[in-house]
Amino acid sequence: MKTRFILINTSHAGNVGGTARAMKTMGFDDLVLVAPRWANVLRREETIQRASGALDVLNNARIVETLDEALDGVAHLCATAMTPRDFGPPTRSPRAHFAELLGVPDLLLKKEHIESVEQGLKPDSIAFLFGSERFGMQNEDVYRCHVALSIPSDPQFGSLNLAAAVQLIAYDWREALGGFAVQSATAEPQLADAAAVAGMLRHWEEALTDIGFLDPASPKKLMPRLNQLFNRAQLSPEEIHILRGVAKAMSQKALRAAGKTSA
Repeated sequence: MKTRFILINTSHAGNVGGTARAMKTMGFDDLVLVAPRWANVLRREETIQRASGALDVLNNARIVETLDEALDGVAHLCATAMTPRDFGPPTRSPRAHFAELLGVPDLLLKKEHIESVEQGLKPDSIAFLFGSERFGMQNEDVYRCHVALSIPSDPQFGSLNLAAAVQLIAYDWREALGGFAVQSATAEPQLADAAAVAGMLRHWEEALTDIGFLDPASPKKLMPRLNQLFNRAQLSPEEIHILRGVAKAMSQKALRAAGKTSA
């Protein structure tokens, strides 16, 4: 689904860069600026720094003089207006509107539903409009939209930075479209096999006997309970090595305390 982010009369270059970064993190790249304060805003140092590497979004961005130009080819328009108006499109939360727009009651889409939802998307393009930092969106621009999205926030302090608002809308929209899979930062650990666990337990049994914690004549259920504990822990081979090292240190400590020399 074609997605466009439109900034109207933006006055701070940093917010343009922040918007580019917010869009790129959610996989969007269609940015249009309507009559920004700076004609060279896409090349300003502050813009580039705040983009934090989203230079492709900035390079593809367009600057136009009128909102009509920015809306060319877009079917569904979403204003972002925090200030209530007595006339105009309905005000909805982003998630509620996206669910209705896509025909999915639950935005936590299950993978098996994504393909069927995407095939039935109507309309086929959407634009999110953001007003200037000082004054927000003008009434006449809001009136052109199908909905006014209001980000749920503290009623006593609903002021959001422009780039932050773009990030929230972009995130909710990406989640509505199916989202991105979370990538693990670490490799999945391998589990130690039963033989390694059994060998480690024998080592611990010897060490616990050496330090006087386990009475071989009356072991009761200590070792089976430890076996169950370590099974629940789902130990990796590296953790087995650590535990065997602990057992070895316990035995050596006990031997030194008894005045004996370890082999």
